[in-house]
Amino acid sequence: MWDFRTEPDFQAKLDWMDTFVREECEPLDLLFPHIGQPYNTENAAARAILKPLQDQVREQGLWACHLGPDLGGQGYGQVKLALMNEILGRSMWAPTVFGTAAPDTGNAEILAMFGTAEQKSRYLQPLLDGDIVSCFSMTEPQAGADPKEFVCAARRDGDEWVISGEKWFSSNARYAAFFIVMAVTDPDASPYRRMSMFVVPAETPGIEIIRNVVVMPDREELDEGTHGYIRYNDVRVPADAILGGAGQGFEVAQARLGGGRVHHAMRTVGKCRRAFDMMAERVLSRRTQGELLADKQMVQQFIADSWIELAQFRLLVLQTAWIIDNEPHGTARTDIAMCKVAMAKIFADIISRAVQIHGSLGVTAELPLYEWWTSVPSLALADGPTEVHKATVAKQVLKGYRPAAGLFPSEHIPTRREAARARYADILKEHGLA
Repeated sequence: MWDFRTEPDFQAKLDWMDTFVREECEPLDLLFPHIGQPYNTENAAARAILKPLQDQVREQGLWACHLGPDLGGQGYGQVKLALMNEILGRSMWAPTVFGTAAPDTGNAEILAMFGTAEQKSRYLQPLLDGDIVSCFSMTEPQAGADPKEFVCAARRDGDEWVISGEKWFSSNARYAAFFIVMAVTDPDASPYRRMSMFVVPAETPGIEIIRNVVVMPDREELDEGTHGYIRYNDVRVPADAILGGAGQGFEVAQARLGGGRVHHAMRTVGKCRRAFDMMAERVLSRRTQGELLADKQMVQQFIADSWIELAQFRLLVLQTAWIIDNEPHGTARTDIAMCKVAMAKIFADIISRAVQIHGSLGVTAELPLYEWWTSVPSLALADGPTEVHKATVAKQVLKGYRPAAGLFPSEHIPTRREAARARYADILKEHGLA
């Protein structure tokens, strides 16, 4: 049964979140605006503000709600999490305030599902408490995100694994207390059984951060990069550092991605809504050629297109979340890919219109639109390139279709008309239409 209503008790929590994010989280964005600062546990001033806010979130029972009660969360389903992430998407700091910042959320899930008791004590609990941050070290400079092309390897040496190779774009490497590393352990196995996942403490000898890669709009001269280009120089970890067993790296990685993509998409909904709110305010505030911007037909088209596209995208994401909650595992694969594809386009379109509406002010750093616009290309690549997900959608959708049985398409009118005449030949003959 379909129902678009939200339970009153949960709506009250969402209302509290909306006010809290606007009044408490957005100011943190202004004070500490760099994208890496939510992960910088050494920033004493930011942490002094952050900790009391996190305590308020805990008091509301809204901390790390993607995790089960045994890990301090609420174990919410994807629909509730989507509605929460829509609000969190307004603020860069909000996910950290609510204990849902990536990649820590996915890494926490991996440790919860596959970690040993000692790993959970050493890494998972401090991660859940917000005392440390982590790094997901998967992609490689020659392979991007294609695990079939990975060459960073781990070989068994007695009671240890030895990791050797390079990783590219390892998120928050410079701030992380530990790395979750995907490495090839059996190069001759099938493509999805070649790899294993390891938890590696940041202080392990042999980890070399070649450089912290600068992305738009970071500045290289200020060393603002947060994505590590890493070389693992015969890094040794104990045998039990492996997560999920040898050859299960791909499965472990997939366990963290599906829900995360939905959360990412819904945060994009929140950010697009904030950009739309800015657009609406602007067109009602500025005049040109003797009338409000809101009275210009081209501006009205911008507003209408943005509102319609955002509503459509929001429903797609919520439907995907509902499928994950209610249907067998894997059912939502195509829908998740659809969300990923639509996310990049909707975000680019709405932010572009918002920049245009604000004129010269829109291209300055005096509005958040500047940073959002420069993140458009990154969004199209995050969690896998948009083009890869388009291919996934096409392949999955086409599995439900078959080629035409005859020479002409199945909708060929003469062929269908002939079949209809044959079916009702007696009646047509009786009425003189044969």
